[in-house]
Order: sequence, then structure tokens, then C-alpha cells
Amino acid sequence: MFFAVLPDPQTAAHIAGVAGRLRSEMHIEAPLLRTGRLHVTLHPLGDFVYVPDVIVARACAAAASIDVPPFPVTFDRILSFNGQAEHWNWVLTGGDGLGQLIDFQQRLGSALRRAGLRVSGARFTPHLTLLYGERRRGSWSIEPITWTVRELVLIHSWLGKTRYDIKGRWPLSGGGVST
Repeated sequence: MFFAVLPDPQTAAHIAGVAGRLRSEMHIEAPLLRTGRLHVTLHPLGDFVYVPDVIVARACAAAASIDVPPFPVTFDRILSFNGQAEHWNWVLTGGDGLGQLIDFQQRLGSALRRAGLRVSGARFTPHLTLLYGERRRGSWSIEPITWTVRELVLIHSWLGKTRYDIKGRWPLSGGGVST
């Protein structure tokens, strides 16, 4: 289970097109992620076969306590890095255009700690996974991809599956949760 932000459908379709061109140009023999799975993970909460209700309740309380306006994010680089053996993550990342996302991730982490949940101390490097390839090719600049983050989502990712269930949505304009 994890907190994430999602690109809007139009941006997700554009990102899928970029990923398709990348795969073709780099001769990567790997499937593309479905547009509905494109996301930026903010905080992982753990891997669960059955998600404990107390974890969901605390996570929802933490998310509901955050009140920030929508903000833009910009990704302007593609890079590959080693995930697991012979399994390279090809991701969108960026620089200055991700400052507000980093601030938001830190605010969410503080809210999660106040709610009694464990938060990773690892440095947050915002990225959006495009596909998983078999080799590394480095890093390069792309035409910037920008969207406005308008909500925070809590996602249950089924272990060993490609299924995501949205457990909650919080609009960034403040006020309430939609499940």
C-alpha cells in the first residue's frame, strides 16, 4: 500500500506515447505500463496480503490533515537505474520542477508520523516508472512534461498482481476524502 500522485488522463496518455517511443528507439523488449498504473509514489506503507484496517484508518487521517493547494510538477529527464537483478527501471525524473512535490512528500511524511505510522528515512527522489527493461542506457533530457497535481491517492497494490485498488482520494484544495 502506498500514497501517490497520478497524472491526469491526458498527461498519462502523453507519457505512454513518450514511453512507447523510448521503447522503440532503444530496442527495449519490455511491456509498457498501462496508463492507469502511472504514478509517483510518495510514501510506501508496506506490503500486505490483507491490509489492516488500523493502517488504512491512520493513513486516511494523516491524508485528511494536509491542506495544500494544487501545484505543478515537471519531469524533464529519462533515466534507467537498477531495480532488481537484470531488471532496470526506466523512469521520468526532473530537477527544479519537482520542488513542490518534494515539499508535499515531506509534509505527508510528517502527517503519517503524527498518525503513528512508520515512514522511511530514505531520501525521496521523485520519479514515474515508464517500463522495466533488461539493460541500462543512462540518462537524457526530454521535452518537459508538466501537469498539475490536484489530489493525493492511497493505493493498495495487490502482491504479485498488476491490480491497484484506490482506498482513498484527497483533493488538494482541502476538505474531505472521496472513497
